Amino acid sequence: MNDDKQELVDFQILSLKYKTKLTRKYKERKKYRPKNPKEVRSVIPGTITGINVKNGQKVKGGEVLLQLEAMKMVNNIHMPFDGVIKNVYVKVGQKIPKDYLMVELE
Repeated sequence: MNDDKQELVDFQILSLKYKTKLTRKYKERKKYRPKNPKEVRSVIPGTITGINVKNGQKVKGGEVLLQLEAMKMVNNIHMPFDGVIKNVYVKVGQKIPKDYLMVELE
């Protein structure tokens, strides 16, 4: 990689201004996107061992939506607020990765 051809970019910290070169790794990084409160995503990879809700069901905040087994422990996934289940995207026995969309809320 030829560093001489990299473009200098400005950035400012308080009242000081700097010029720097951005690395390829920084330019190709995964962009931040805010979390959607109407999506219930997995925070760890695991296997779905139980589903307690179905599409169109009204659910109160705190109720258990499903069980996710990871590292020999069963994790209960709770409803974050009162709402309605729009779609359930997982099945019992399904292995899912981290950040997988499990349930969509209305």
